[in-house]
Amino acid sequence: MRAGWTIFAVILLMTTLASAQQMAFTRLADGFDFPVGKPDGEGYYKARGFRPGGHLGEDWNGVRGGDSDLGDPVYSIGHGLVVFARDVRLGWGNVVIVRHAFMEGSKIQHIDALYGHLDRITVREGQAVTKGQQVGTIGTNRGMYNAHLHFEIRKNLAIGINRTAFPKGFADYHDPTKFIAIRRSLRGGGRATKVAVNTFRDSRTFAPPSAGSSSSRSSTGKTKSKSFKIDRYGDIILN
Repeated sequence: MRAGWTIFAVILLMTTLASAQQMAFTRLADGFDFPVGKPDGEGYYKARGFRPGGHLGEDWNGVRGGDSDLGDPVYSIGHGLVVFARDVRLGWGNVVIVRHAFMEGSKIQHIDALYGHLDRITVREGQAVTKGQQVGTIGTNRGMYNAHLHFEIRKNLAIGINRTAFPKGFADYHDPTKFIAIRRSLRGGGRATKVAVNTFRDSRTFAPPSAGSSSSRSSTGKTKSKSFKIDRYGDIILN
């Protein structure tokens, strides 16, 4: 009987330790700002908006047009924890994902904010960031696109880079501008709270951040790679 309880206690301890290793501390957001032209997106416009079942984020461009915004700073929309900062290559390029916790009514809610096609990443995985802190710069994904920020807000913390494995609707995504617009100021901000980490359902590994992509733009402004294509949702299809 004693041996049985000992085994049970060991299993319980291991489970507790494993669970603890999957959590990290961050601060509750006190509100959310826009990711460029902080705090209100001044000097930028949405070249492409959110559409459920289609484009699952927003593309932000500088009002001067072309690649005039290449290298411009990209900011964290709120207090949070960097859970991904890698060079995904393919159609993504440099990507940062920041996990945010915030009060909604009497409950703590969570989102992931994704910043894609970055020229440079200025944060590291596991780093706590504050609202308005720079996380990277606007890029072109090695010349695949005109310079812009691709920005998403996810309800589902399992998505990561693996968008094709999940539904493409409001069950898993927020309309970014609408989400931010009604949450510019939130109560409880600054308090310490725990968030889950290592939640992405993706067995792939990705390279460390690249050191800038602007120099690799081709004369035609398009990528030379032919190893993949992008479907109508903006997701990657490997050939």
